[in-house]
Formats: sequence, C-alpha cells, structure tokens
Amino acid sequence: MTECNQQTLKKYCITSITPTICKLMGIDPPAKSDQQYLPQVIQAANDEGIEIVEKCLVFAPDAIGTQLFQSHRPLFDNVLKHAPIKAPMRAVIPPKTPVCYASMFTGALPSVHGVRQYEKSVLTCDTIFDALLRSKKKAAIVAVNEASVDLIFRKRDMSYFSEPNDVDVTRRTIEIIKSDCYDFIVAYHCEYDDILHKRTPYCPEAIQALNNHIGAFTQIAEAVDIFWRKNNRAILFAPDHGAHIDPKSGKGVHENNIPEDMHVQHYFGIQKADLTYF
Repeated sequence: MTECNQQTLKKYCITSITPTICKLMGIDPPAKSDQQYLPQVIQAANDEGIEIVEKCLVFAPDAIGTQLFQSHRPLFDNVLKHAPIKAPMRAVIPPKTPVCYASMFTGALPSVHGVRQYEKSVLTCDTIFDALLRSKKKAAIVAVNEASVDLIFRKRDMSYFSEPNDVDVTRRTIEIIKSDCYDFIVAYHCEYDDILHKRTPYCPEAIQALNNHIGAFTQIAEAVDIFWRKNNRAILFAPDHGAHIDPKSGKGVHENNIPEDMHVQHYFGIQKADLTYF
C-alpha cells in the first residue's frame, strides 16, 4: 500500500478534513477533493441545529500522533474540553509535513496534488483556501517563519502571518481572532516536531512541548469562544502525522508506513452562535 487505500480513505484519511470543513461552511470543496467528509462531525453540527458554520479555526500542531493520546491521555483533557469530537485519522505516504498538510488542505492524495516528498514548493492546484476565496470568505495562515505551512499555500489573495516561534504564532492568532476580520484561520505550531528530531518523541522536552501546544490550543479556543461568540463556529486540533524512534540514530523520525507515523487523531469542536450577549 503506497497511499490510503479506498476503505481507509473513506473512514480515516486526512484528506477528509477539507471536504468536512467545506460542508460545515456551506461551500464547494476544491476541484480535486475526494469530497468524503466525516459524517460524525456533520451529524454533531446538525444535532446543534447548525446549518452553516460561519467561522472556523484549525490548530495544526506538527507530529502529534495517536500514540501520544494513548500514552499521555490526561494531557488532552483541555483539547477535549473545547473539541470533544474525536476522529481517528490516517496520514498519507510519505508522512512528511508538506505532503500531509497539502493533502489535508486540498482533500486530495499526494498522487493528485503532486507533493510527494519533503519540499516547500507552492501548490498550484486547487486548495481549501481557493474554495474559501471563491465563496468570498477571508482566510489567514499563521505559521512559524519558513515552515512548510508558511510557504506551500502562498500566492493567494489571503493573509499570511510569519512568526519567529510558536509563542508568537499563538499571540498573533489570538490578535486576529479578536479583530474579527477572518472567516477561516490556520495556526501552525512545530516545537514538538523540532524536539523529537533532535532527541526522541517521548523525552521530557518533547512532552513539555506537547503540553505547550495544548496550552496554546486552550488559549486560542477560549479566544474563539469569546470573540466569535455571535457566530456558529468550529475549531479543530489537527496534526499531520506521528513519529517513531529511528533504531539507527536513536532520534525521532517520521517517514514510514507504520502506525506510529501514520495514525493521528483529530478533534473537532462545534458551537452554535450565542446571541444573548448582543
């Protein structure tokens, strides 16, 4: 198996994120999207009486695999507080950041969107950002400077905020949430990934980085609940892939079609507009 097989694709592949968001927001998905959305997420919106989600934020922490949820379950309590809908997902091959986020935000496999290795070329195919722009939605990406997510979705009529580190990504994200100028925001963090490559996925520094990501997500989610309160809204905690320890180097890597690298879990929170404060 070189990519997600069809059965896995329908149930778990990260390509399902874009069609799910598009269906929530009532817009047509990108041209090459597989259009397979996550039914449990759409059902949750329906259960809340939400027909259209007006605003959406995707928190994108690099390399947070399912095994971290399994091994450090209590750390995820604050994720589940704001995003309680769990969706087991599968990355794409190879499980590298630009390949995975290209698939996540096009809704297409690597063989379709063309990013098949670690590279930071600008995607020319249709993406969720193009779909949002066609629907007159305002989008922004906030990411660490020169990271994949900062670069591969460029050359579109949207806002890009390149920050020196995760802390500044969080600060800027909250700032633009407060501005209420955007309908869709992606906030990308990479501290955990940086550390696992230097050490291991489970060293104390890496687990502290995981804790930092969850703390940042909590701050961002709280800002969303305050400053987007008048809107139907969705928030996602959406990692790209996991990681394992390379037996040769003893350090963390992610490049193989194995559960440690391929299995991720995404978390969705959907809230109905609260107009009692307005």
